[in-house]
Formats: sequence, C-alpha cells, structure tokens
Amino acid sequence: MNTPPPNPRFGAGIRRALADIVFAVGNLAAQKTRTVLTTLGVVFGVGSVIGMLSIGEGAREESLRFIEQLGVRNVLIDSRPATTYEEVQQRRKSSPGLTERDLRIIQANIEALELSSARRTIHPARVLPKPARDVPELYGVRPTYAVIHNLRTVEGRFFDDRQDAASASVCVLGESAKVNMIGFGAAMGKFVKVNDTWLEVIGVLGEQLGGVESNTAGKSVDLNNVVYIPFNTFQYRFYDTSSFMRDELDGIELRLKADADSVQVAKIVTAVLNSTHHNTEDFSVTIPAALLAQQKRTQTIFTYVMVAIAAISLLVGGIGIMNIVLATVMERTREIGIRRATGARRRDIVRQFLIEAVMISSVGGLMGIGLGFVLSALVASVAEWRTIVTTSAILIAFGVSVAVGVIFGIYPATKAARIDPIEALRYE
Repeated sequence: MNTPPPNPRFGAGIRRALADIVFAVGNLAAQKTRTVLTTLGVVFGVGSVIGMLSIGEGAREESLRFIEQLGVRNVLIDSRPATTYEEVQQRRKSSPGLTERDLRIIQANIEALELSSARRTIHPARVLPKPARDVPELYGVRPTYAVIHNLRTVEGRFFDDRQDAASASVCVLGESAKVNMIGFGAAMGKFVKVNDTWLEVIGVLGEQLGGVESNTAGKSVDLNNVVYIPFNTFQYRFYDTSSFMRDELDGIELRLKADADSVQVAKIVTAVLNSTHHNTEDFSVTIPAALLAQQKRTQTIFTYVMVAIAAISLLVGGIGIMNIVLATVMERTREIGIRRATGARRRDIVRQFLIEAVMISSVGGLMGIGLGFVLSALVASVAEWRTIVTTSAILIAFGVSVAVGVIFGIYPATKAARIDPIEALRYE
C-alpha cells in the first residue's frame, strides 16, 4: 500500500513558524528589562485571578458544607430573646413564648414532618474539669436532634430514647468542649460536672461547621463547645420544675420529608405560631434551603467582584504588552521595510509581532499560575481561610492571559504590517 507523500506546504509552514518563534525570542531577549517588566504585569494579573478564584471556591465549598450540616430539608425555629425586662413582661401578656405545646401543634398540623426535636439551652455557672478556655454551653435535646443536624460521633454514641425517658445523667461532648475539659485523650466513661450534676460522657462529636449561633441571650455560641444532654435530663436536673417558664423552649428543630416544600412548610409554621403567640413576633423561622440559595447568590457576586478587581492587573499587563510591541515596531521600522522589500507579506509581519506579544503573555501566564498557588497557600495559612485552586480557575486565568496577548498585540502588529516599505527604508 502506497502512502501519500507529505504536503510540502505543511512542512514549510512549520519551519516558518519555528523561525518566527526563534526570531521573537531573540528580539525579546535583546530588550530584557522592558520584557521582564511587561511580563510581571501579566504574572501578577494571572496570579491575582487564580488567588481570588481559589478564595471564592473555598468559601463556596465551606458554605455548602455548612448548609448541608444544617440540613436542606430542615426548618429551624428559634426563640427571639427580649432585650429588656419590660419587653419580657409585655410579651408575657399575649404569648407564653416558644413551648412544647407549640411543638405538639406543629406535629399535628404538618404532614410533611419527618423528625422533630425540642431544644433548651443554658450557660452553666460551674463546670468540672475546669475548661482550659471558654465554659461550654449546655444543650438539652431529643435523640432525634443528632439525626436532624447530621451530627457525627468520633467516639462513643449519641444518647437514645431510653436514656431520654429515664432522665439519665449522661452527656455527649462537642469537639472543643472535649478538648477544653478533658484534653486530647479518650473521654468515654469519664465524668464531668455541670453546675451541681455529674454526667457520664458516652460520646464525642466530630467538628461541626458554621462556627457560631446565637443563644438565648443573643450572644454567639461556638457550636463545637457544647455539652449535649437528654431533654428530660435538662428539664428535671437543670431547671426548676415549679417555674412558670419550665415549658419554654429555646428552639425547635424540624426535619421534613424528602419531597416536602420547605418554603411552604415554613410559611405554615409561621402562620401557626403567629396564631398561638398572638402575633408577638417572639420567634424566628430559618430555612437552610433558602439560606443556601442566598449564599450561592452572595458568593457569585463576591467571586465576580474579586475577579473583576484581579482582571484590572491583567488589563494593565495587556497595555504594557501593547506598549512594548509598539516601541519595538518604531525601533525596527527599517528592518520591517527591508523584509517587505525582499518579499515578506503583511501577514508575515503581523505574525512576527503577534508571536512576540503572545510569548510575553504566555510566559507571564505560566509564571502567574505558580504565583496563584503561592497566594492561595499564603491566604490559607495567614488568614486561616479555606482556599481551593481548581483546574477551571487555572485554565480560565491562563486562557485570559493568552487572549490579552492576542488582543493587545493585534493593533501594534497591524500597524507594523501597514508601514510603507519605501518610507520604512528611509527611516533612521
């Protein structure tokens, strides 16, 4: 079988392209200082774009993980704390606050409800062993709370319905609470004292995302620095059973069925509570699914703004490329005239100067990718932000840098090609 002969035009094109590249390298090397300064503009531009995109991607991933832990099928109801004693008295005239009765009404009226848990919270006066740092919060919750919030134990287990019904003196420690009170050793089977009650540690949770939430006093609470106990244990061991506030809750956590419309359920819950609380507005309803949508919108805007700021550096680098190529055209006018007079076509001249522009932007882009990784690691180390450098971020930044070289190189390259050969030969 005879193979077709190679296309001579193809081979000539390759040789011509290689010759242009070698020629461009020689011209850029002859202007080292100018070339380096122009390349730096592209380097910082590409590095900034990758750095900003990595920060945005890291924040997006962290937000998604946090929302996932909150549960996109959850509806969270929190008691809204009063700021003054007078406000408390005014509220009590029309509303008993968030109570177990509210939870029972919700359970009876929401068909899409899968799981629910009441929550009570206090800030203990005394804790033993004495914490190395902040005193942990005490949460009284139902066993379903762990399922609703996707809590993961790294040691032991969460308490069950039997222990809740028996008001058992057991607890589960958040990650920070365990480290602060017991240290880095095993916690299972050890005892901690909260106020006047000794509790046996039966489990330790892994890290919870999201950092903080507000307690009943309106102050932030580290979600990892919490001691969880059964709800009935809280009611009968940590609260005055004769108090008129005994039934009041700090929060109600709801998990909906998979096909439920969380926004519609939240509206029904709000309407039911407004009715039972006589429009006192002493509660808030949060929908993680809606929060996720808002987070995505906010994150998109943030990313666009950061990339736009970083793109300014690339724009400056592009202007630098245009300036250096224009200066080169002026300096090599006579050379251009000689090439045109000896048979070079306009497109040959355009290609020559365009290659120089693209080489500057490409080398700057490659170096900028390295700078982007350095900036990302620096931000993660110094600011303790989660950063993620994605393949798409690298490709976008490098592609834009090459495009900048082409766009800003076209004008000077075209100007060089339009120089009259006779006038160019007279140029000194």
